[in-house]
Amino acid sequence: MDLKTRARKIFGILRQTHPDARVMLNHRNAYELLVATILAAQCTDERVNEVTDGLFRKYPTPEALAKAKPATLEKEVRPTGFFRQKAKSITSCSRVIVERHGGKVPGTMDELVALPGVGRKTANVVLGEYYDTPGIIVDTHVKRVTTRLGLTGNSDPDRIEADLDRLIPRRDRTVFSHVIGFHGRRICAARKPECDECPVSRLCDYYRQLTGKDAQRG
Repeated sequence: MDLKTRARKIFGILRQTHPDARVMLNHRNAYELLVATILAAQCTDERVNEVTDGLFRKYPTPEALAKAKPATLEKEVRPTGFFRQKAKSITSCSRVIVERHGGKVPGTMDELVALPGVGRKTANVVLGEYYDTPGIIVDTHVKRVTTRLGLTGNSDPDRIEADLDRLIPRRDRTVFSHVIGFHGRRICAARKPECDECPVSRLCDYYRQLTGKDAQRG
Protein backbone atom coordinates (compact mmCIF):
# COMPACT_ATOMS: atom_id res chain seq x y z
CA MET A 1 0.00 0.00 0.00
CA ASP A 2 1.53 3.34 -1.01
CA LEU A 3 1.56 6.24 1.43
CA LYS A 4 -1.22 8.20 -0.27
CA THR A 5 -3.52 5.20 -0.23
CA ARG A 6 -2.71 4.52 3.41
CA ALA A 7 -3.35 8.15 4.38
CA ARG A 8 -6.73 8.18 2.69
CA LYS A 9 -7.67 4.84 4.25
CA ILE A 10 -6.76 6.21 7.68
CA PHE A 11 -8.86 9.30 7.00
CA GLY A 12 -11.86 7.20 5.95
CA ILE A 13 -11.73 5.09 9.10
CA LEU A 14 -11.20 8.01 11.47
CA ARG A 15 -13.91 10.06 9.82
CA GLN A 16 -16.36 7.34 10.80
CA THR A 17 -14.81 7.07 14.25
CA HIS A 18 -15.14 10.80 14.94
CA PRO A 19 -18.17 11.99 12.94
CA ASP A 20 -18.55 15.01 15.23
CA ALA A 21 -15.06 16.38 14.47
CA ARG A 22 -15.17 20.15 14.12
CA VAL A 23 -13.73 23.43 15.37
CA MET A 24 -14.05 23.36 19.16
CA LEU A 25 -13.61 27.10 19.65
CA ASN A 26 -16.89 28.97 20.13
CA HIS A 27 -17.43 31.65 17.49
CA ARG A 28 -20.15 33.37 15.46
CA ASN A 29 -18.08 34.88 12.67
CA ALA A 30 -14.60 34.98 11.13
CA TYR A 31 -13.43 37.74 13.49
CA GLU A 32 -14.31 35.75 16.60
CA LEU A 33 -12.73 32.58 15.24
CA LEU A 34 -9.54 34.44 14.33
CA VAL A 35 -9.18 35.95 17.80
CA ALA A 36 -10.06 32.68 19.55
CA THR A 37 -7.50 30.77 17.50
CA ILE A 38 -4.76 33.25 18.39
CA LEU A 39 -5.68 32.88 22.06
CA ALA A 40 -5.68 29.09 21.75
CA ALA A 41 -1.92 28.88 21.20
CA GLN A 42 -0.56 26.66 23.99
CA CYS A 43 -3.94 26.73 25.72
CA THR A 44 -6.93 24.40 25.77
CA ASP A 45 -9.99 25.20 23.70
CA GLU A 46 -12.11 24.86 26.82
CA ARG A 47 -10.17 27.58 28.62
CA VAL A 48 -10.30 29.86 25.58
CA ASN A 49 -14.07 29.42 25.34
CA GLU A 50 -14.41 30.49 28.97
CA VAL A 51 -12.44 33.66 28.24
CA THR A 52 -14.04 34.57 24.92
CA ASP A 53 -17.57 34.23 26.27
CA GLY A 54 -17.15 37.58 28.02
CA LEU A 55 -14.50 38.97 25.71
CA PHE A 56 -16.72 39.01 22.64
CA ARG A 57 -19.60 40.55 24.52
CA LYS A 58 -17.32 43.43 25.46
CA TYR A 59 -15.48 43.60 22.12
CA PRO A 60 -17.98 42.40 19.48
CA THR A 61 -16.09 43.82 16.48
CA PRO A 62 -12.50 44.40 15.35
CA GLU A 63 -13.13 48.12 15.81
CA ALA A 64 -13.95 47.62 19.47
CA LEU A 65 -11.01 45.33 20.16
CA ALA A 66 -8.58 47.64 18.37
CA LYS A 67 -9.41 50.31 20.96
CA ALA A 68 -9.03 48.07 24.00
CA LYS A 69 -6.80 49.31 26.81
CA PRO A 70 -3.70 47.07 26.99
CA ALA A 71 -3.71 46.63 30.78
CA THR A 72 -7.42 45.76 30.83
CA LEU A 73 -7.16 43.34 27.92
CA GLU A 74 -4.13 41.60 29.39
CA LYS A 75 -6.13 40.93 32.54
CA GLU A 76 -9.06 39.58 30.51
CA VAL A 77 -6.98 37.12 28.45
CA ARG A 78 -4.57 36.18 31.25
CA PRO A 79 -6.11 32.71 31.80
CA THR A 80 -5.03 31.68 28.28
CA GLY A 81 -1.33 32.13 29.10
CA PHE A 82 1.28 34.36 27.42
CA PHE A 83 -1.28 37.07 28.01
CA ARG A 84 0.86 40.10 27.24
CA GLN A 85 1.86 38.88 23.80
CA LYS A 86 -1.62 37.59 23.03
CA ALA A 87 -3.25 40.86 24.06
CA LYS A 88 -0.81 42.74 21.84
CA SER A 89 -1.42 40.36 18.94
CA ILE A 90 -5.21 40.52 18.97
CA THR A 91 -5.33 44.31 19.30
CA SER A 92 -2.70 44.83 16.59
CA CYS A 93 -4.42 42.29 14.37
CA SER A 94 -7.79 44.00 14.85
CA ARG A 95 -6.27 47.39 14.12
CA VAL A 96 -4.85 46.19 10.80
CA ILE A 97 -8.18 44.58 9.89
CA VAL A 98 -9.90 47.92 10.49
CA GLU A 99 -7.30 50.09 8.77
CA ARG A 100 -6.47 47.92 5.76
CA HIS A 101 -9.49 45.69 5.28
CA GLY A 102 -12.43 47.85 6.26
CA GLY A 103 -13.17 45.88 9.41
CA LYS A 104 -13.57 42.56 7.55
CA VAL A 105 -11.30 39.60 8.12
CA PRO A 106 -9.45 39.01 4.83
CA GLY A 107 -10.00 35.77 2.96
CA THR A 108 -6.63 34.78 1.49
CA MET A 109 -3.61 33.10 3.00
CA ASP A 110 -1.25 35.93 2.06
CA GLU A 111 -3.49 38.57 3.62
CA LEU A 112 -4.10 36.58 6.78
CA VAL A 113 -0.47 35.71 7.53
CA ALA A 114 0.38 39.39 7.08
CA LEU A 115 -1.75 40.14 10.16
CA PRO A 116 0.07 40.42 13.52
CA GLY A 117 0.01 37.14 15.44
CA VAL A 118 -1.37 35.07 12.54
CA GLY A 119 0.51 32.11 11.13
CA ARG A 120 -0.49 29.45 8.63
CA LYS A 121 -2.24 27.32 11.25
CA THR A 122 -4.53 30.14 12.33
CA ALA A 123 -5.07 31.22 8.73
CA ASN A 124 -6.06 27.69 7.69
CA VAL A 125 -8.60 27.49 10.52
CA VAL A 126 -10.34 30.66 9.31
CA LEU A 127 -10.03 29.89 5.60
CA GLY A 128 -11.47 26.42 5.98
CA GLU A 129 -14.37 27.54 8.13
CA TYR A 130 -15.42 30.77 6.40
CA TYR A 131 -13.85 31.07 2.96
CA ASP A 132 -14.30 27.64 1.40
CA THR A 133 -10.53 27.21 1.22
CA PRO A 134 -9.67 23.88 2.88
CA GLY A 135 -6.20 23.53 4.37
CA ILE A 136 -4.20 21.38 6.75
CA ILE A 137 -4.27 22.80 10.29
CA VAL A 138 -1.02 21.73 11.94
CA ASP A 139 -1.74 22.00 15.64
CA THR A 140 -0.10 19.90 18.35
CA HIS A 141 -2.53 17.01 17.83
CA VAL A 142 -2.15 16.87 14.06
CA LYS A 143 1.63 17.04 14.39
CA ARG A 144 1.75 14.22 16.94
CA VAL A 145 -0.76 11.88 15.34
CA THR A 146 0.42 12.19 11.74
CA THR A 147 4.03 11.68 12.86
CA ARG A 148 3.09 8.54 14.77
CA LEU A 149 1.11 7.25 11.82
CA GLY A 150 4.14 7.76 9.59
CA LEU A 151 2.44 10.26 7.28
CA THR A 152 5.24 12.78 7.83
CA GLY A 153 8.82 12.64 9.00
CA ASN A 154 9.12 16.36 9.56
CA SER A 155 8.83 18.43 12.74
CA ASP A 156 8.46 21.86 11.15
CA PRO A 157 4.74 22.75 10.84
CA ASP A 158 5.08 24.18 7.32
CA ARG A 159 6.81 21.02 6.11
CA ILE A 160 4.23 18.83 7.80
CA GLU A 161 1.52 20.82 6.03
CA ALA A 162 3.28 20.32 2.70
CA ASP A 163 3.68 16.58 3.34
CA LEU A 164 0.00 16.16 4.16
CA ASP A 165 -1.06 18.34 1.21
CA ARG A 166 0.53 15.72 -1.04
CA LEU A 167 -1.49 12.95 0.58
CA ILE A 168 -4.93 14.45 1.22
CA PRO A 169 -7.22 15.86 -1.51
CA ARG A 170 -7.73 19.61 -1.20
CA ARG A 171 -11.47 19.32 -0.52
CA ASP A 172 -10.81 17.10 2.52
CA ARG A 173 -7.94 18.94 4.20
CA THR A 174 -9.91 20.91 6.80
CA VAL A 175 -12.07 17.92 7.75
CA PHE A 176 -8.98 15.70 7.86
CA SER A 177 -7.37 18.14 10.30
CA HIS A 178 -10.40 18.14 12.61
CA VAL A 179 -10.68 14.35 12.49
CA ILE A 180 -7.00 13.88 13.32
CA GLY A 181 -7.32 16.47 16.09
CA PHE A 182 -10.23 14.63 17.68
CA HIS A 183 -8.34 11.35 17.42
CA GLY A 184 -5.41 12.96 19.21
CA ARG A 185 -7.64 14.17 22.03
CA ARG A 186 -9.65 10.99 22.45
CA ILE A 187 -7.35 8.08 21.61
CA CYS A 188 -3.85 9.02 20.43
CA ALA A 189 -2.97 11.07 23.51
CA ALA A 190 0.50 12.49 24.01
CA ARG A 191 1.47 10.49 27.11
CA LYS A 192 -0.67 7.36 27.03
CA PRO A 193 -2.06 6.60 23.58
CA GLU A 194 -4.76 3.95 23.70
CA CYS A 195 -3.29 1.88 20.88
CA ASP A 196 -5.39 -1.19 21.70
CA GLU A 197 -8.53 0.89 21.19
CA CYS A 198 -7.28 2.60 18.03
CA PRO A 199 -9.12 1.65 14.81
CA VAL A 200 -6.09 2.48 12.65
CA SER A 201 -3.36 0.80 14.70
CA ARG A 202 -2.68 -1.70 11.89
CA LEU A 203 -1.87 1.25 9.64
CA CYS A 204 0.34 3.00 12.19
CA ASP A 205 4.14 3.09 12.26
CA TYR A 206 4.21 3.90 15.98
CA TYR A 207 2.14 0.82 16.81
CA ARG A 208 4.33 -1.36 14.61
CA GLN A 209 7.45 -0.13 16.38
CA LEU A 210 5.80 -0.48 19.79
CA THR A 211 4.60 -4.04 19.31
CA GLY A 212 6.82 -5.43 16.57
CA LYS A 213 3.71 -6.21 14.55
CA ASP A 214 3.64 -5.50 10.85
CA ALA A 215 1.69 -2.45 9.78
CA GLN A 216 0.29 -1.87 6.32
CA ARG A 217 2.99 0.58 5.41
CA GLY A 218 3.61 2.79 2.39
